[in-house]
Amino acid sequence: MTAPQPPQQPAFAQAPQPGQPGMPPQQQWTGPAAPYVYVSPIPVRKANLGDALRSEWTKIRSVRSTLWTLGVMLVLILGIGLLAAGVVSGTDTELDSDASPLGLGFFGVLLSTICVMTLGVLTISSEFGTGLIRTTLTACPDRARVLTAKAIVFFLLTFVLTLVATTLVAMFDSAMLADQWDGEFTGAAYFKATVGVSLFIATLGLVALAVGALLRHSAGAITVMLGVVLLPLVVAMFMFGESLEKVRKALFEYSIPNQLAVFYGTDASEAASGPTGWEPLWIVLVVAALALGGAYTSLVKRDA
Repeated sequence: MTAPQPPQQPAFAQAPQPGQPGMPPQQQWTGPAAPYVYVSPIPVRKANLGDALRSEWTKIRSVRSTLWTLGVMLVLILGIGLLAAGVVSGTDTELDSDASPLGLGFFGVLLSTICVMTLGVLTISSEFGTGLIRTTLTACPDRARVLTAKAIVFFLLTFVLTLVATTLVAMFDSAMLADQWDGEFTGAAYFKATVGVSLFIATLGLVALAVGALLRHSAGAITVMLGVVLLPLVVAMFMFGESLEKVRKALFEYSIPNQLAVFYGTDASEAASGPTGWEPLWIVLVVAALALGGAYTSLVKRDA
């Protein structure tokens, strides 16, 4: 009779030793189980901003809110801009030198700010509402990197789409109304009505993103941003006293609609003593920097 054999231990393949072929040079085997460890075929490296950018781009393009808000934004800019030019071209109205056809794109862009601000808020506040922010911060513990990636992806996306839309409106409006306008189109006017407007709108969206990070509530942050755009004009309209004339004038001149009108060179913006030229862009850049600074501080110090 054969004696019972002891149970066999599971066989382990000996891991390649440092310096042998097949071992990644950056991995070192330490500890008592060093000769028998699992070697992952995936290279190990430290995450960087590029990884965060790819993650945020995947998230922002895969949610329905991005498609709807940016789709409505394009419809408003293109639809209202081209419709206004079509109505004017269908009449015998002669435009004087101060009423540039490029200014007809103002109304569509002004309405589109609601879409841009809404998307800016939802870019980060929706993650707080669903709890996805915990997963995001677990995958990328560097909270400043997360907010930076969100801001870069959102800014570039809105800037490019706004630039394409405003450029198309400027080209078609100037072509349709060239015979009815006795002025001259300049490169500077085109540049401000396209690139300048797009930078202003995208930066205003960054302010909305920062407010969303501070409040962490979609409805509340969107309400605050709508108040920033509309409240100064509404308050100014009810200031009738002479003692409040300076305050009333400042509210009109530094309101978002009037600052946006500066890029189109309308009569109201030229006659006002408020911001001119590229000053509205510098103003909104300073506001965005302050708001993002508060958002960084809030995200780093507060719990998710």
